[in-house]
Formats: sequence, structure tokens, C-alpha cells
Amino acid sequence: MRIRSIDGVLLADKAAGTSSHDVVLLVRRATGEKRVGHAGTLDPFATGLLVLLLGHATRLLPYIDGEPKVYEATIRFGSETDTDDLLGTTTRTAAVPSDYDVRAAIPRLTGMLDQIPPDYSAKRVGGRRAYEAARAGEALTLAAARVRVDEWQISRWRGADLDVVITCGGGTYIRALARDLGRYTGSAAHLAALRRTQSGPFRVENAVPTEAIASGSAPVLGALAALVSKPTQQLDDADMARIIRGLDCTAEVTGSHAALVSREGELVAVAERRNDRWQPRVVFRRG
Repeated sequence: MRIRSIDGVLLADKAAGTSSHDVVLLVRRATGEKRVGHAGTLDPFATGLLVLLLGHATRLLPYIDGEPKVYEATIRFGSETDTDDLLGTTTRTAAVPSDYDVRAAIPRLTGMLDQIPPDYSAKRVGGRRAYEAARAGEALTLAAARVRVDEWQISRWRGADLDVVITCGGGTYIRALARDLGRYTGSAAHLAALRRTQSGPFRVENAVPTEAIASGSAPVLGALAALVSKPTQQLDDADMARIIRGLDCTAEVTGSHAALVSREGELVAVAERRNDRWQPRVVFRRG
């Protein structure tokens, strides 16, 4: 049995031990749709929400990939690893820091940060993935990337393990935050567990396990669902005709981007504001 709709949004609750690409391949097999993308990679050991876009909706990825994400993470103090997570080899050990030292260090890892990605990451270095060079034993110097961390919430200590909830922008490596928190406290740390609970407007409670995808029983939301955080403007017949032809129309709602919809509520285009006009950037409906 195949999922009927192939243009839209599918919310998956990824299990540990599978890669994000494994889930993409699963969706392709279940739907027969080759165009499948996701809004933010989850490491194989991590679990939780993976937002997948199918068919024409993959064109919306640039508009949702950087939206805020929320993670439940366990940071294990006392040792640092070469992968910055529990699967790596221990490279350094240190005493577990005090709660006071951890709370004092967290502001240094909040706001706009220049973050050094983990050596074992998909970043490209000299035309190769960083993890390929790291596995080959090559010394790496990765450039810092500008990321945003909005908030840390400390949940509880369990021995050397600290459970936290982190809200951050897209592209942030939680493994690197764990590593740096260890260093900033004068200790050592790595990421012991990770679960993504929210990505933009989507929550993991509304996601389906991979078994439901494989059986073809996973619901696919309409493409407009990916733009729920953007303002929406309904088009009349005249503006509909202009937008479909790639021409602009009057902006009647505020915002830098908007979802332009038909009277039936179907997504027609994603538009960018130019003064008081909407210029279509991605057109879904053609005449």
C-alpha cells in the first residue's frame, strides 16, 4: 500500500540507529516519489522529529530549514570524545563540574555564536566531508559557523549526566554545545542522548513512527502546512492570473514573505515583499 498524496509534508519520529537519509529512502519507497527532502539532519543515535517535504513541496525547504528547533539533550560530563557524542573514543577526562559552574557558563553559549562544528560532521573541508577526513585520521581545521542559541533550560542532574532543553536556530550542532560547555566549565563533556521535539511549528507528538511510513498509513499534510508560520494572503482572480505568470501583486499583509493562496485555500505561490508588492519566488499553480 502506498501513501496517496506525494506533494506535501510528512512528520516522522525517527528511531535511534537509523540515519535521516534512511528515513528519506523509506519515504521514497513508500510513496514512489523521488523528490524527498528533510529540514535538518538528525544524527543516527538521535531520535525525534524529522520534517520531510515531498514532491513539489521540496521547493519550500529554503523557507523552513532555518526555523527554530527544540531539543531534549543529555550532556555527560567527565569525558570528551572524538565525535563529541557517546559513540566516539574518549580523548580527554576531567572532574565533573558543579551546578554553579555549569549555570555560569551557559550564557557564553547563548545568543549568536561562532560555533566550531564537530570533526565528525557533514561539513566540507577541501572538497571532502569532514567525517571522511576524520575517519582517515587527518588533522582538521574547521571554520566556525554563525549559529543562534535562544535558550537553555536545565531539567535535572543524574550523576554526571545533565538533562537540558535547548532552543536554537537551524544549523546548530548540539554535540558542539555539549563539547564547549564541558570546556567552558573547566571539565570535559560529550552528548549522551538527543531528541528533537519541535521544528518550527511542528511537534513530535504529531509525528508518526517509521513503521507507519513503511506500511503506507502515514498522513501527508498539504504543502501549505510548511508555511504555517508565514502570513497568508488570499488572491482574487486578477491577482491569481498575475502570480501564475510570475508577475507581482499588491501586498495586503505584513511580513517579508507570504504564502499566497487561492479562494479554496490551496497554495499558489511563496512570495517575497518588494516595497508594497509581492514578487512570486516559488509558484505551485500554473495556468
